[in-house]
Amino acid sequence: MDHAVVLSAWIVWGLVGITAAVFILPFLVKKIERDLEIFLFVMGLSAVTISGLWSRHLIFEALIEPIKISLAVLAAGLLFRYARDHIQSMISRAIRQLGVKWVFFLIVVLLGVISSMITAIIAALVLVELVTAMKFDKAAETDLVIIACFSIGLGAALTPVGEPLSTIAIAKLKGPPFHADFWFLLKLLGWYVLPGILTLGLAAVLIKPKISSQVTLHENKPEAVKDILIRAGKVYLFVMALIFLGNGVKPIVDTYVAQMPAKGLYWFNMISAILDNATLTAAEITPMMDVSHVKAVLMGLLVAGGMLIPGNIPNIIAAGKLNISSRDWARLGIPLGLVLMLGYYLVIFR
Repeated sequence: MDHAVVLSAWIVWGLVGITAAVFILPFLVKKIERDLEIFLFVMGLSAVTISGLWSRHLIFEALIEPIKISLAVLAAGLLFRYARDHIQSMISRAIRQLGVKWVFFLIVVLLGVISSMITAIIAALVLVELVTAMKFDKAAETDLVIIACFSIGLGAALTPVGEPLSTIAIAKLKGPPFHADFWFLLKLLGWYVLPGILTLGLAAVLIKPKISSQVTLHENKPEAVKDILIRAGKVYLFVMALIFLGNGVKPIVDTYVAQMPAKGLYWFNMISAILDNATLTAAEITPMMDVSHVKAVLMGLLVAGGMLIPGNIPNIIAAGKLNISSRDWARLGIPLGLVLMLGYYLVIFR
């Protein structure tokens, strides 16, 4: 039976409405922006309810999957709480010896390159601590964080260690005709991702920071253990919300999206700015695709994931720990993402 027939109009429009609300409301309602985790959680529950996809497996996944990320955030928060003075001294010395522009360039490029081996989570936590140790104005530091998270999101996809998207892609392509191994995505996407990371490093060089005596992205004082625990809890809720949301809208993806031509899928995947890109990868990638189709799907997901806070784990961690609002993120994330999307489109479909 055709899946398009199975989905009733109210399901389709309900899921479209939820998706639109997730895109728009955080920018219009300050309370939603302030409590984004709770809002996304409610939207995720609503999407799964409308789709009728509640199951023990989904509940188990939503409860278990966020644990490792939350524990990593908690452990790193406790560790860096006591190492902050050392990190601040190291950053100050690096800025004196290399200059601000080189430090910004190296942070973006090195974290992007090594994220595929240390995981996107650890790379994001290191980024947070490096930025916390700086003494520049909030706008400049926010720009650096956003650019670096784009870089981490790209680089982490090059091995199945880096992030769930790459793990799922390898799993789905390990059979014929691709026979994907550990280095498959590096060989497939490396020629696109590594120049992109270097380009983002150069973009970071254009930031013009000012020395700030005011509070920047993070006050220079140790966090209370209570604050670290609360932040880890928020990350747990955030990831759980994205799992529910991604699974809730999956019927639309399966029915109307997965069969799109490569060019259409590339642009549609801008929706990964608010949805779990691992879920979209699972729905869209199949061994029946040709190589160019796989490239288009994955690059669209990777680039768009940096545009808004819910787009990937580095964004969620960095924005949560540094108190970056949805509006502040979108101010640079959306235009930078659109430029990268267009640039990659011209390269991939030339």
